Amino acid sequence: MNELIALEPLSLGVLIVNLVLGTLLSGILAWYYARFGEALSNRHKFARLMPMLCLATVLVISVVKASLALSLGLVGALSIVRFRTAIKDPEELIYLFLVIAIGIGLGADQIVPTVVAVLVLMALLLVTRLFSRRDNRRGLYLNVQVPKQDTKSTFESVNGILARHAQFVDMRRLDRRSEMLHMTYRLDCKDQESLAQLMEDLEEHLPHCTFSLVDQSNTPA
Repeated sequence: MNELIALEPLSLGVLIVNLVLGTLLSGILAWYYARFGEALSNRHKFARLMPMLCLATVLVISVVKASLALSLGLVGALSIVRFRTAIKDPEELIYLFLVIAIGIGLGADQIVPTVVAVLVLMALLLVTRLFSRRDNRRGLYLNVQVPKQDTKSTFESVNGILARHAQFVDMRRLDRRSEMLHMTYRLDCKDQESLAQLMEDLEEHLPHCTFSLVDQSNTPA
């Protein structure tokens, strides 16, 4: 029993090195996500939380790794904690797991394997982005809200207007609420004139609709 409870002293120097590496690696990952991510949520706000999550994971793993009793206590504590924040975007979930994996690897003193794995993953992300055709398109999102009358005809009208004026259309989300139909599209227009014509057609054919355009392109200001 004493062997389960006994704790080996935690090396402060090793912990500092792991925390510094965790800050560096998670910071690089956070920058990449904020710069090139495609999630609809606020990427910069989510990215700012990544280093803190990584460092917290490093600290937890560093403390419990030398004691089976503390490890079991951590499992018991996490089993009664309910996380109510839903991660709806698969991209956010992937980056979340990557940050936690960095924290676990560094907290377990697996510095070299963790650094190598992160470098390989970053290279894979860069190659994927390089060869993805969609990366060359503008990050322009159209949110349309229309009163729910005839759902099918409304949906077809919006799609028809977008098909006439946009070179690329990708539907991202559709919400059917009690009185409103909310649709989110990612699109690419040839030029400003095409975009202006698209907005005019929406106003003409759907006079009761409200819409907004969000430019989430990654071009630095």
